[in-house]
Amino acid sequence: MAKMTCAEAIREALRQEMERDDRVFILGEDVGQFGGCFGVTGDLFSQYGEERVRDTPISETAIVGAAVGAAAVGMRPVAELMFNDFLTVSMDQVVNQAAKMRYMFGGKAKVPMTLRMPYGGGISAAAQHSQSLEAWMTHVPGVKVVMPSTPEDYAGLLITSIRDENPVMFFENKVLYGMEGEVAERIEPIPFGKAKIHREGDDVTVVALGGMVPQALSAAEVLAGEGISVEVLDPRTLVPLDVEAIKTSVAKTNRLVVVHEAVKRSGFGAEIAAMVADECFDDLDAPIKRVGALNVPIPFNPILEQYVVPNADRIAKVIKEIM
Repeated sequence: MAKMTCAEAIREALRQEMERDDRVFILGEDVGQFGGCFGVTGDLFSQYGEERVRDTPISETAIVGAAVGAAAVGMRPVAELMFNDFLTVSMDQVVNQAAKMRYMFGGKAKVPMTLRMPYGGGISAAAQHSQSLEAWMTHVPGVKVVMPSTPEDYAGLLITSIRDENPVMFFENKVLYGMEGEVAERIEPIPFGKAKIHREGDDVTVVALGGMVPQALSAAEVLAGEGISVEVLDPRTLVPLDVEAIKTSVAKTNRLVVVHEAVKRSGFGAEIAAMVADECFDDLDAPIKRVGALNVPIPFNPILEQYVVPNADRIAKVIKEIM
């Protein structure tokens, strides 16, 4: 095992897959000599050259369109959007092309592409560079949606994404890029649709997405001192979703709080809450609660940004409301 940051784990997963399969290549803005906006692609350009680590113009439409086309003819592109906010520019390529081609051609066409996207606040990047848009993608049949929270999971799930025959939306939390953890020297793929329980508990289940996992764990640690036992469950992938793991946890704790950094309104937490209300109603001893960002654009001011985005204190407060 080696200690790596999330950013380093992503880079090593890319390196391992590029070494294993010469169809894998990277494209995006500043991914080459500059090493990526957040330094994730690092030295891959010097190792694999401009043919396989390709700098692109500032056009998300072109980046995603090129990835769709390359995937359709047998390559395995890993495209990077500098911020997930610019997914909005390339929605036609994702929603009407990548997500639909395999279905419309009766399985004869495959689109094995991965779209890497940093998301979330925490770095004062303001309203157009700090959103969390994962829920948009979960509404589109034909794409898979991945949202890891640890270096090990970033690495293993990225390998699974690259090897998948379908388009994968791979969301990377910017604040977590520098978080360290243990990663195997030979990275193994992690299956989609398998949640991870980061902390076992008996009183309440907290389903936390991506960057909210560390915040949920911090809240659980504080509440343990008050006699409240919190189970923290990380879905890791939203599509496919490990429904059984969530149902099993709720059956044990009889309470559910769902936490994500995206705005609360219409966030993916509403989907999880609806599923549990529909399938686990008799297991619940309290109303389901959701914690998300306030329904405003993310502010540039760091104090206001901290107020808008969920944190451990807010999670703990909501948990105590249903105890």
